[in-house]
Amino acid sequence: MTDRIRAILIAGPTASGKSALAVKLAQRLGGAVVNADSMQVYRDLRIITARPTVEEESEAPHRLFGHVDACENHSVGRWLAEIGPVLEDLSGRGVVPIVTGGTGLYFRALTEGLSAIPPVPEDVRAAVRAASDGVPPEELHRDLAARDPQTAATLRPTDRQRIVRALEIFTATGRSLVSFHGGREGRVLDPQDCVRVFLAPEREGVYARIDSRFESMMSLGALEEVSALARRQLDPALPCMRAHGVPWLIRAIEGEMALPEAIERAKLDTRHYAKRQFTWFRHQAEGWTWATPEEALDRILTAWTGD
Repeated sequence: MTDRIRAILIAGPTASGKSALAVKLAQRLGGAVVNADSMQVYRDLRIITARPTVEEESEAPHRLFGHVDACENHSVGRWLAEIGPVLEDLSGRGVVPIVTGGTGLYFRALTEGLSAIPPVPEDVRAAVRAASDGVPPEELHRDLAARDPQTAATLRPTDRQRIVRALEIFTATGRSLVSFHGGREGRVLDPQDCVRVFLAPEREGVYARIDSRFESMMSLGALEEVSALARRQLDPALPCMRAHGVPWLIRAIEGEMALPEAIERAKLDTRHYAKRQFTWFRHQAEGWTWATPEEALDRILTAWTGD
């Protein structure tokens, strides 16, 4: 990395207005919007992940959006490797990096580095996923608890993706996933060189916007988008297949439940996710300034310019 890259980091719960704020800042400062959302990397799901539209992307440069195929197991480690050269390029050209998204682990990795977890061999990954296919997540959690009780205690029994990941790590290394959490490496940005703001709107307003946004997604073609994804018959443990709303809409597409019920379940899951985002940043992200959407622009500009 080049010396002392400065950046603006904007986090916040889903539907809090992060993208619109980032575009305003990019236009004001001559910057570029850089994605820090683990689902908006996927090209297959623009609508259901609320990825910026083509029109929105034309308002300011956007990087690391929609560049990954759904069949790929994109991860925080891969994102960290991708964003480093992007930030170097932007900084070298005098473009202000405005990193925005709702994935807390991405921001932590960006400013603190990653746990030194060795890569899982592809044959081990494939074997674990084949054995997990079709098994209820609660049963997988019980299996993990028998083999790696430390990690199992930190995971929700319904969190299939992280449970499978923990099983992969244990199978490949014979060690608990949490045992790797001590050492960290690969930090890209010094937090002292960043303006870090967490958008914190009133919660009930966020929940209302989540519901209305999902209805808008449906009218814009989210069901058709998810139908196209379902036709690919990808591994349900892939991250893209767990994007909020996708599992429920697939169940409706396959006739397992009525579409109105699937929509309500998707909204509820997303509201729960927003609640977890608030909680995670409150307890896991020191040094961030919390601001309402109304005051965030001025506070960021003041901190950035030093005025």
